[in-house]
Amino acid sequence: MARDGARPAYDPAGHDGELRAALQEVRTGRWLSMRTLLERTTHWWQWTQRTQVLAAGAAGTDVIRAWLAEEPDSVPATVMRARVAVERALRAHRERHRRTHELWIEAWDMSQGAARAAPRDPVPWVCLLALAQLDREQSWEEHRAPPPDPTLPPGPWGLLEEAVKRDPHNREAHHRMLQFLYARSASGRPAEAAAFAYLAAEDAPPGSALHVLPLYVRVERYRRDGGREAALDLHWVAEDATREALHAHTAWFQHSAAAERSPLDLNHLAHALWGAHRFADAARVFDAIGPYRTPLPWAYRTAVPGDHAQAAQVFLQARARSRSAAPPTDG
Repeated sequence: MARDGARPAYDPAGHDGELRAALQEVRTGRWLSMRTLLERTTHWWQWTQRTQVLAAGAAGTDVIRAWLAEEPDSVPATVMRARVAVERALRAHRERHRRTHELWIEAWDMSQGAARAAPRDPVPWVCLLALAQLDREQSWEEHRAPPPDPTLPPGPWGLLEEAVKRDPHNREAHHRMLQFLYARSASGRPAEAAAFAYLAAEDAPPGSALHVLPLYVRVERYRRDGGREAALDLHWVAEDATREALHAHTAWFQHSAAAERSPLDLNHLAHALWGAHRFADAARVFDAIGPYRTPLPWAYRTAVPGDHAQAAQVFLQARARSRSAAPPTDG
């Protein structure tokens, strides 16, 4: 990829041009492009990623309802209905909306229905995992299953098992488990999440996005410690931080296909390598990112974490610093 100085923009579709086109249609209330795209999606990693992005775009519309009105027996539409219901429940939870519990139960029912309609699909189980974080007290029995390792707490491990049974090393399923563990440790350091991330990375094959999980935990630790007010750059040049960054670069980036890389994973890896002063490696990841920056983790390196303009500036500074220390490559 050419090394240009263009200012990158956030696009949830990233390098997936077909997804971008379908998402634009969804936002205007049209569903035919979404149906066609999902019919052509044959890999579980891509199906999981595309349904997640499309659901975020559809959550503020009635597009899935319109699709089901025309095709009530459509399995993809049934899965998308669950996806959208989960997205709405999670948004309500973040906003502390009074209908959160109602939307949660509705999303759980729809996810169960999607699991019955699509028994080989990991996404309904990913949906159920996503909802587990709302049960912070672990009142539901399925959220108190015994852990697979003594370093981990009871949790929705059965839901994770169902997802990975259908798609081993499913990226989103593991991130949803991380979110559940973060919710458990909302007032403290995410030690349980770190243990889970390391175990998942150890078991992952070369090229798996699970090798990037420890970088997310490190960012979360930094955020909870107060962001740029706590230890500043020393957090990122520590020996274990550098080791995590290099492992993700070697085990994931160097073995993964460009089309399969999540923009969020790429941005976390570039951020970690830049923070560890591994500028030549970071430059190659910045080249892979191209024009599709994500707000996180860059926003956590700003004075105001919610300021996307500042986050973009941090990204540009990190990219420029990394490229200035790396040899040029042909575009």
